[in-house]
Amino acid sequence: MKKSDFYYDLPQELIAQHPAEPRDSSRLMVLSKKSGNIEHKIFRDITEYFNEGDCLVLNNTRVLPARLYGVKEGTGAHVEFLLLNPKGDDCWEVITGPGKRAKPGSKFTFGDGILRAEVLDVLEGGNRIAKFTYEGNFYNVLDEIGQMPLPHYITEELKNKERYQTVYSKELGSAAAPTAGLHFTDEILDKLREKGVKVEFVTLHVGLGTFRPVKEENIENHIMHSEHYRLPAETANAINETKKKGGRVIAVGTTSCRTLESVATFNGKIEEAEGWTDIFIYPGYEFKCIDALLTNFHLPESTLIMLVSAFCGYENTMNAYKTAVEEKYRFFSFGDAMLII
Repeated sequence: MKKSDFYYDLPQELIAQHPAEPRDSSRLMVLSKKSGNIEHKIFRDITEYFNEGDCLVLNNTRVLPARLYGVKEGTGAHVEFLLLNPKGDDCWEVITGPGKRAKPGSKFTFGDGILRAEVLDVLEGGNRIAKFTYEGNFYNVLDEIGQMPLPHYITEELKNKERYQTVYSKELGSAAAPTAGLHFTDEILDKLREKGVKVEFVTLHVGLGTFRPVKEENIENHIMHSEHYRLPAETANAINETKKKGGRVIAVGTTSCRTLESVATFNGKIEEAEGWTDIFIYPGYEFKCIDALLTNFHLPESTLIMLVSAFCGYENTMNAYKTAVEEKYRFFSFGDAMLII
């Protein structure tokens, strides 16, 4: 298939600039992958679509406040760092802007000096390796002075950093939120448990590559970024028990989906696993684990809309997106949700 097959026209005003308040007041499109039928609901109605014995799988990754604004020592020139991957010994791979100010040996201060950095190396592609010095705990310092690495299409300031975290976020390490989970409240999760739904967790640390555009017109030539995942034994056991008893496995977000499908693909079954995945799911892929998917509305021509198309069919997907535009749903990270059953 071609990249252009996944294009749709999106008015700028439908790109959500702030999260819905309260969380569960987002709109919810419910799409039948069998019939293509569409229902329009509010997110808190989602409990109606779960049955006793189903298993809901959520990604409990937590977003690093990884965007740092500082100055270059000696010149006072302003600089921005975006932390990507820890490299050990207080070194991180970072994106810097402007890059010309971050040559090897350059030193920078952040937060009035509570965090300092020296650029050690420039990698192929332009990212830097920087070594940080600080007092106390690095993540506490980040929490104090770091900003959320919101996607480029969100231009409004986020006043409450926790609104770019899910209520169940736990494992620190993502460069972006698993946004399909932002709609859940503790009350909805409790209601599902009371209904007899298993609520289980995986961890996939979302990389910035999730926003990387597909440049190849033939989508099969696209090279996916790699992300670290962990599927604990407790979750694997719950999924296997659900399957055995005829229940459904519902993945919350493309990240949970990619984790489950990666493990099922690599191991031939669902079991405790940890590693790196660059699985690329597009139409023609045969799903091995999930039975339903909750997701937000994604960018045109993105790997995420391709994954959705693989799950519920190309025609169903493009019609659902056309309907969402006509009905003025809110799109992307802070936007509305779609449940595909």
